[in-house]
Amino acid sequence: MNTVRRVILPSRLTLQVLLGLSLAFTVLLAAGIPVAVAGPVGLGLLAVLALGAGVDLWRSLRLFARVGPRVERWLPAAFAINVSTELRLDLVNEGPLSWRLTVFDDLDPLFDFEGLPVALTLGAHTRSPLRFRVTARQRGLATLGRTQLMWRTRAGIFDVRQTVGEARQLRIYPNFAALSRYAWLSGDRRLAQMGIKNFVQRGQGTDFRQLAEYRRGDPLRHLDVKASMRHRKPVVREYQDERDQCVMFLLDCGRRMRADEASEQQRRASHFDDALDAMMLLAYVALQEGDEVGAMTFGCDPRDRRDYAPRKGMATLNALMNQMHDLQPGPHHSDYLAAAEDMSKRLKRRSLIIVLTNFRDEDAPELRPALQLLRRRHLVLLASLRETALGVMADQPIQGTEDAVSVASAHLLSQARQDAFARVVERDRLSVDVEPQALAATLVNRYHQVKRSGLL
Repeated sequence: MNTVRRVILPSRLTLQVLLGLSLAFTVLLAAGIPVAVAGPVGLGLLAVLALGAGVDLWRSLRLFARVGPRVERWLPAAFAINVSTELRLDLVNEGPLSWRLTVFDDLDPLFDFEGLPVALTLGAHTRSPLRFRVTARQRGLATLGRTQLMWRTRAGIFDVRQTVGEARQLRIYPNFAALSRYAWLSGDRRLAQMGIKNFVQRGQGTDFRQLAEYRRGDPLRHLDVKASMRHRKPVVREYQDERDQCVMFLLDCGRRMRADEASEQQRRASHFDDALDAMMLLAYVALQEGDEVGAMTFGCDPRDRRDYAPRKGMATLNALMNQMHDLQPGPHHSDYLAAAEDMSKRLKRRSLIIVLTNFRDEDAPELRPALQLLRRRHLVLLASLRETALGVMADQPIQGTEDAVSVASAHLLSQARQDAFARVVERDRLSVDVEPQALAATLVNRYHQVKRSGLL
């Protein structure tokens, strides 16, 4: 049960009255009235005011406890990072008295907010809804504390600050916008707006889908003789991409993924958030295709390590998101080889393994043997996030010597990175090195490419 905490403060009216009495006492003394006369008068007035204030406070506290307003809080089912969400507080006054209130919700520092505090007069027998917006700046667990009310006593002598309601623990998830947008666009065949290519080809794949009437261009080897004789027209077998395959994510949570190019103007997420968003989008796509999806982390503190075994069904997406939503990259070194050995022991079935990391030249001696180990049994896609700042610097106009040096350095660093990446992936045309905002669409396109070509 929550204890009631109160802070009692003098109101502005009380301070003005006390200031007026002080000025009046000063004027009396300046006019030559003796202290022996003015003092008892002032003390008498203060005693009367103190008695009235005590009665007002005692009466107001009793009334507020008996017929004071209550707060009902309405929260959404989930919060998403960098998404503005509307919250609602209902102030309910079922009593016969009106109250002057100032309302503030005790928000976690992870939230930016607008619309608070709110000052209002709550009439008798009324319900007043208050709406304000919050934006989460970081994934994970957050606390929404109790609601703070500042209410005025009946005579207006005191302001009482009091906490009401209950604290709630909230989960802040990755941004769902990419998932909803993909679901909507895929239904309307407009995935090109996200940079995702449409690879639909009739009759391709290895799993039987349905019988269909023959059309010009269909392979004759798919002709079903018995069905054609029965329907007295050419009928072919249609196939779809093989289902029941496995997609496994290997997510780097080490110091490489702490790169953060976010700014107040862009409101972009960190590289790790972009990687997590891309992972969730591809997980959604793969689950829709009927594949299994799993994930394993590396490069983090052993206590924070996550290992989600591959599963099918759209419920897997929610379970995977609950497992990963509060992950944060740490200062640890990412041991690629140890992660590859662990993955090889755990995952016996041939799968598509997607390694999400932030590649550096000095990682090549360790990353290359790790990829070779995984490729003995699995199809491996290395997805590396490239800093946007390099591209911005390389494309900036040259207006002087310093600009020329900056542009040349950016091109040199980019080329060195490309060369090192090419050496690590060893002519693998599946792996990608892209800027964070392009990662999600690129991974979905690569996944479709794997499915359509039968590489897995």
